[in-house]
Amino acid sequence: MKRAVKALNRISVQQLAFSYNGRDMVFENFSAEFSGGPTAIIGQNGAGKTTLVKLIKGLLKPDKGRILINGIPAGSMTVRDLAKTVGLVFQNPNDQIFKPSVLEEVTFGPKIIGFSGEKAERSAKEALEMLGISHLKHENPYDLNLSQRKLVSIASILSMDPDILIFDEPTMGQDYEGREIIKRTIRHLRERGKLVLAILHDMDFVAENFDRAVVMHEGKIIADGHPREVFAREEIVAQAGLELPNAVKLGKRLGLKDIFLTKNELIRYLKERTSGR
Repeated sequence: MKRAVKALNRISVQQLAFSYNGRDMVFENFSAEFSGGPTAIIGQNGAGKTTLVKLIKGLLKPDKGRILINGIPAGSMTVRDLAKTVGLVFQNPNDQIFKPSVLEEVTFGPKIIGFSGEKAERSAKEALEMLGISHLKHENPYDLNLSQRKLVSIASILSMDPDILIFDEPTMGQDYEGREIIKRTIRHLRERGKLVLAILHDMDFVAENFDRAVVMHEGKIIADGHPREVFAREEIVAQAGLELPNAVKLGKRLGLKDIFLTKNELIRYLKERTSGR
């Protein structure tokens, strides 16, 4: 997975309209730009988050408007070219996995988009190593637990080396170790210039790992900024049906005016204050 990536990957959603049934609109005149550091898309169920990423991925077609992927209209891209550029990890790994062994599963995608057999296997093994599951390569994915299957589904997208990666609830079913693996993976992708988007209900994970939080409610963006700015707006968080990260809630209970996104930030501040600095 050594292919050079673009200096800045970008998604531009322009005046999008979409309805599943032709009557009830999920989006009307919806526009958004995604580029730069990791971005979390947050909001309660029904806000339009999953519909949006399916439209970006090309799994759904907009009624009006257009989506540009690195300047190219997504509607003009072939399925293969879109797969090379945008990778989507589904919320439920069972919707994605179908091969009888982990290595076959993770090798399948690279082969489909044109990697040679040798390159596909090498890329698959690198992805498995990155996620710490190389020892599972000969296992049947359905013999694994949910956390492991989720990591396999992530590896199957990483192995294709797309410029843009979208994760739908990546921490679902993960224990502490799995969360740490995903955290390291997001950091690694950022360092390589990839654009990472993630749909999340885990506000602690958002606070710890993302540069930008986009809050959606009823098919609209109602807040957009750094998580520190977004979580400072309690009325927006309440409107979107979200909970504040635990560190933010604790800071407020302590009567602190500043917003602390992680427990380490909060502990460091309290130590400095009690030491008189």
